[in-house]
Amino acid sequence: MNNQPKEVPDNSNSFAPAVQNRTDLSDIKAMADSIRSEIGKIIVGQHRMVDLLITALLANGHVLIEGVPGVAKTLTARLFARTLSTDFSRIQFTPDLMPADVIGTSVFNPKTTEFNFKEGPVFSNVVLIDEINRSPAKTQAALFEVMQERQISVDGTTYAMEEPFIILATQNPIEHEGTYKLPEAQLDRFLFKINVDYPERDQETAILEGVHQRKNKNDPSQLDPVVEAKKLVQNQSLVSDIHVEKSLMQYITGITQHSRNHTAIHIGASPRAAVFMMRAAQAWAAINGRDFVIPDDIQDIARPVLRHRLILTPEKEMEGTSTDEVITRIIKQIEVPR
Repeated sequence: MNNQPKEVPDNSNSFAPAVQNRTDLSDIKAMADSIRSEIGKIIVGQHRMVDLLITALLANGHVLIEGVPGVAKTLTARLFARTLSTDFSRIQFTPDLMPADVIGTSVFNPKTTEFNFKEGPVFSNVVLIDEINRSPAKTQAALFEVMQERQISVDGTTYAMEEPFIILATQNPIEHEGTYKLPEAQLDRFLFKINVDYPERDQETAILEGVHQRKNKNDPSQLDPVVEAKKLVQNQSLVSDIHVEKSLMQYITGITQHSRNHTAIHIGASPRAAVFMMRAAQAWAAINGRDFVIPDDIQDIARPVLRHRLILTPEKEMEGTSTDEVITRIIKQIEVPR
C-alpha cells in the first residue's frame, strides 16, 4: 500500500477560523512597523530578512544569517539591535578564541581570597556573533547551554540570562579556509537560518545613493531605540497566546514526519523543529495582525526553520539539490487543512 502523501493544490487561503481577533495586537504591529522604519533609514530592501528577525525576536529564538561577504549581514544585525532599548554585545569569532572569552571565567580576588566570576560578552540581551564558523568546536560548544537553556554553568554555579535574550550569528557560506563547520546540535538550536542574497539592480543603485548621501557612513547611532525590554518581553508572552488549531499542529507534524522519510533526505527534522515551526508561525501571524495561525503562516516560515536542520543524501548533494527545493516539494505533498 502506498502511504505517501498525495500532492494537492495549494489552496490554503481558503482556511479561515470563524472567530475574529480576540487579542489586542496593536503593540506588536506598532513595534514591527517602528523597527522596519528605523532599519529602512540605512538598509535598502531585505524586507523579508527584517521581518524574519522581528519574528524570531517575538518567538524568543536565535538566528543564523548566511550570505556572501558584503551583503550587509552584520550591519543589518547591528541596526536591528540598535532599535531595541536593551544591552548589546558583539563577539568576533576567531580561531584563537577560547570558551572563557565568550562565557566568562572565575578570577581570583586577593583581597577576599576568593574567586569571583567575571561575566563574558554573552551576558547581554542581544548578542551578535560575527563569523561564528571561524572558531573551533570547543568554543562553539560554549554556546550550547546558553542557546538552549539561557543559562551558563561555571564552577558548579548557574547564571541565568536576563530576558530578553537572542543570539544573532553570521557566517560566510563560500569561504572554507580557516572555518569550522557548525555541529548539527548547534544548528538545531537556531530558530531560523536566513539566507541573504544579492540585491536587485535598482536596489543596489539605491544603496549607492544612500551611501553617497550619508558620506560613506553607516552609523547605527542614526537609528533610535524604539522597543523597550519590558514591552518586548510582554509582546513575547502575548505571541505565546496566538491560537493554533489542532489541524494545523497536525499539518506541522506532517511536514516534519515526511522529512524523515523523504528519499532525498538523510536526516530529517527533529521534534524541536516542529515546536520551533509552531512558535515561529505564531509570531508571523502576530506581525501580520492575526491572533490565530493559518496554513500560509506555516508555509511562509517553513524554509528558514528547516533549511539548516535537514541533511540531504550524498546523491542529492552531488546533483546540486538544495534543501529549500526539497522543503518546497514536501510542502506541496502535504494536504493543507481546510
